[in-house]
Amino acid sequence: MAVGRFNSYQAQVLVVLALVNFVNYIDRQIIFPLFSLIKADFALSDFQLGLLGTVFSIVHALGTLPLGWLADRTSRVKVISYGVLFWSGATFLSGLAGSFRSLLAARALVGVGEAAYTPAAAATLSDSFPEEVRARVQGVFNLGMFVGGALGLALGGIIAEWAGWRPAFFLVGVPGLILALTVLRLPEPPREKNAERVPLPLLLRVPAYVLVLVSGWLVTFAGYAYISWGTEFVIRYKGFGLREAGVSLGVLLVVAGIFGVLGGAALADRLAQRFVWGRVLAVSGGFLLSAPLLYWALHAPSKAVFLGAFFAGAFFMTWYHGPVTAILHDLTPPRAHATAMGLYLFVVHLFATTLAPAVIGRIADRAGLLAGMHTALAAQVAGGLLFLLVIYYIRRDGLRHPALAAYR
Repeated sequence: MAVGRFNSYQAQVLVVLALVNFVNYIDRQIIFPLFSLIKADFALSDFQLGLLGTVFSIVHALGTLPLGWLADRTSRVKVISYGVLFWSGATFLSGLAGSFRSLLAARALVGVGEAAYTPAAAATLSDSFPEEVRARVQGVFNLGMFVGGALGLALGGIIAEWAGWRPAFFLVGVPGLILALTVLRLPEPPREKNAERVPLPLLLRVPAYVLVLVSGWLVTFAGYAYISWGTEFVIRYKGFGLREAGVSLGVLLVVAGIFGVLGGAALADRLAQRFVWGRVLAVSGGFLLSAPLLYWALHAPSKAVFLGAFFAGAFFMTWYHGPVTAILHDLTPPRAHATAMGLYLFVVHLFATTLAPAVIGRIADRAGLLAGMHTALAAQVAGGLLFLLVIYYIRRDGLRHPALAAYR
């Protein structure tokens, strides 16, 4: 997908929003490598450190739905710009925190700002590009999650070692403040000015959409379980050292993720040209192809076998990042795109990312971490199979459910 194939507006909006997403994930992940220094400064327990991540996740989840709803009813460009400005300012303020409570409040505010971004930005991209490239455009947008997230972890450690934890927040907060002004200069994407707005309860009458929510919850639970417990698993079961585990898994995940996101998005768009449910098939296929490879990795007899199987499993699992947003927008009218994405993020963040680490930890306490990872794998397979059921409902009801036929 060459940027040169797009007009100047399309190229500008894709580059700017992908860059903002890149900064988004740097700001989100920067805190984790700073934990040891923050703990020493404020004399915190591990539980209090964990709250810094949990509070962000809860606030972020609760904010995505109302802010997505707002983006469908007002200027999406302004919602994006103000959200970026808000979270970047809160990131900068995190470096000024004089107590644990003030740092906790600052991280909660980061969650509010970031909650405004993804629903509005994803909807803006879908409104700005033809439907036939929707998954690929969303895939490029989602690359920021892998590259920015990995760079956030690396930058946090480097800056903290060089200058302390406070300058880390200062340095990563500034680019967002600049980008917020850049976003504000983007033209508003074309929308039907007089189109009737879709009531939120009506989306829940669409079986295919509801199944995407449930499937997304299951596979996000699995993915976040792998991320939160993967390093500890390879240390306990595969003989990795802490540094070796972090570097090996981080590099493999970024590389596999880049190829997986772009490859899965391209395949999804190609399948969508042949079948109305083609993008769903790409998502389901990715999860189901990934599962046996990740099972092989969990039971691998050596580090080399583990890393190879993990890379292949991660490649297929990351197929879904571009297509799932495209599917949500395929199933809903343009006036509901941000709301549909906001509800999806509300469900997966509140009921998956906030629960997965604790649930897997409780299983590990009782039956071992391998059993916990098997639980995550079972959730992944269940999510992949449920995505196949989405195909049934699209074949029965069409891509746009009759309940939404009156809305454009």
